[in-house]
Amino acid sequence: MSKHEGRDEKGRFLPGVPAPVGHRFSAEDGSAQAGQAAGTRTKHEKKDLRRLCQIWLETDVATGDDGKPLTGGQMMVQMAAKEIAKGNARFWELMRDTAGFKPVDRVMVAEVDPSVVAEVEEIVREASDE
Repeated sequence: MSKHEGRDEKGRFLPGVPAPVGHRFSAEDGSAQAGQAAGTRTKHEKKDLRRLCQIWLETDVATGDDGKPLTGGQMMVQMAAKEIAKGNARFWELMRDTAGFKPVDRVMVAEVDPSVVAEVEEIVREASDE
């Protein structure tokens, strides 16, 4: 059975047609356990790295111009602010995103009747002509 056999035009399985059988993981070949162990190791490594970064951001790592200690986070903000003042847009985005003002990227996919699309386009054209 081919990949698309027994499916409709959107790739959904048709009722009454059995789903194709792919590779089955078994205890004998050990591939499932090896994959799970590797995933677990990676998960722990990422968690450890994230925690180290959090510790660095909270720890006093430098001394400010006024002689007071600066945490890694405070130092990062100061350095980013200097780069923003130079006109570096990437640091502006970093500061915006870190402050919690990052715009949400969402894409909506919908099936719309062509007559509705034409009507909306006409409204937009009329609005831009005014």
